[in-house]
Amino acid sequence: MSIPKDIKDFLDSQGVTYRHFTHPQAFTASETAAAQHVSGRELAKSVVVNADDRLILAVIPANDRLDVEKLSHLAGVASIRLAKEAEFEAVFEGCEVGAEPPLGKLYDVPVWLDASFEDHPTIIFNAGTHTDTIQMSVADFEKLEEPNVGRLVELR
Repeated sequence: MSIPKDIKDFLDSQGVTYRHFTHPQAFTASETAAAQHVSGRELAKSVVVNADDRLILAVIPANDRLDVEKLSHLAGVASIRLAKEAEFEAVFEGCEVGAEPPLGKLYDVPVWLDASFEDHPTIIFNAGTHTDTIQMSVADFEKLEEPNVGRLVELR
């Protein structure tokens, strides 16, 4: 496959430098990390959350679990839960379910980024398919998305 046209057009129009990679089909974040030969700390997964009846994208390391209570507190919302596919499938039009990129500006969805990514030079994430990823500098990602940043994952 290739990156969906709207994602490629969005990235190209924003003037950020990125690299596109392909890999064998992978449906979980850990499978994608293995296929890309990167650690689960380097690969970002997008977790779509319903917070007070609106969608939020939580971007966390692939090998971690989202702490919804932390996100609820940071986002200042009363009710929060993982979103159901039926709630977000149409929002991420052109993307395969489960491969949503953390490009909230493209989809008009606020982005929360786990603070641990600020300790890494690059971020790698799904590019809308189960066979494509994008890598860019964390600085460019933050410039592009202007995400809210906080500790979003469960402690180990």
